[in-house]
Amino acid sequence: MARAKRARHGKAPILDLAPGVSENWQGARIEGRRLVAEFWGTLLLTLVATAAAALHKTDAGEVSATAAAMAPGAMVLAVIYSMGSVSGAHINPAVTLAFALRRDFPWVRVPGYIGAQIAGAISGAALVALILGSKGSLGASSTGDGLSILKALAVEALLTAALVNIILGTASHAGFLGPNAAIPVGSYIALAGLWAGPLTGASMNPARSIGSDVVWKHFSETWIYVVGPLIGALAGVTLEWILKGKPSRAAARAAQGEDRPSANRR
Repeated sequence: MARAKRARHGKAPILDLAPGVSENWQGARIEGRRLVAEFWGTLLLTLVATAAAALHKTDAGEVSATAAAMAPGAMVLAVIYSMGSVSGAHINPAVTLAFALRRDFPWVRVPGYIGAQIAGAISGAALVALILGSKGSLGASSTGDGLSILKALAVEALLTAALVNIILGTASHAGFLGPNAAIPVGSYIALAGLWAGPLTGASMNPARSIGSDVVWKHFSETWIYVVGPLIGALAGVTLEWILKGKPSRAAARAAQGEDRPSANRR
């Protein structure tokens, strides 16, 4: 009824949001704010993850393997706490696609989010190159010595499936977890880096890998870090349907970003 009334007065919303998000949290200005958040959050994640990995490979005594694994997890935790209420803090194309497949996020907004994430990742990798010079290339996503292509693909798919399932699972209970959903997500990313970092770099993020490869012009393994996470995202969404059934309104609010999480709550 409210939507029809706005349409008669020529004030229909610019962007059609999924159920669960209050009607006053939409429009071009709000969407622009979200895209800036996705750009900035992905830039920070790429900067920290790439620089930490490069510095570890350059001087393990200065930046340990544990520190390099913990860095992206801590950065994701900080981004979710600071920007989750603005954009949902996806900062990962695999996460955006997972939310869309789960019906928590409108497909019409997917290209904008992914474009902002890739642009942010390229900018973050460029800053690493500016700061660290040629040794910054050591932070780019790459497979470990002796690891076959199929094993690398499987590792990235498995890591991303678990990541997506954890994100969707915590988002579906946003009503009581709130920003504290950042804790399980950030913790998982750090733990994944501890065991899978030596294997594939534990990227789980096509934007982060593409950004570094664009800056350093290394594309021989880029497809692994795109296809693997996409397969993982699909698997994670499937598992979430099995475990939780239909999507919730709380998940839609968490996925799309809303600075008034109590609005429209039922």
